Amino acid sequence: MEIVVIDGQGGGIGKNIIQVLKEKHPEYTIIGIGTNSMATTQLKKGGADIIATGENAVVYNVKHASIVVGPIGVAFANSMYGEITPAMANAIGESEARKYFIPVSKCSAQVVGVASKSISEYIDDLVVMIERLEK
Repeated sequence: MEIVVIDGQGGGIGKNIIQVLKEKHPEYTIIGIGTNSMATTQLKKGGADIIATGENAVVYNVKHASIVVGPIGVAFANSMYGEITPAMANAIGESEARKYFIPVSKCSAQVVGVASKSISEYIDDLVVMIERLEK
């Protein structure tokens, strides 16, 4: 299974996602894509098998992914203080991959009905959802 993890800013959420996925499922191929070099470095430290940076990396890799994961802001153009370009958000939206977004309270988009949890609790929920796909 090929999973694309996208993150920006400092890359901490993506790094944590990758660490948990790799710990529980080392067989997953994880492509870490940062919107900037700092985020990409963190994704590599988290254990990504492949890393890339920038708009074209997002646009290209989400076309081929089984799953796309990231903080909810990656789905919205100009979020993360402008790091998510309209082309990135459009490519993520048009991708046929399953998409899983971690709700982040710093994002202006809120999902109604989502319980208030810590990032680590959301990541644990994410792993369970991905594991269900294999059954």
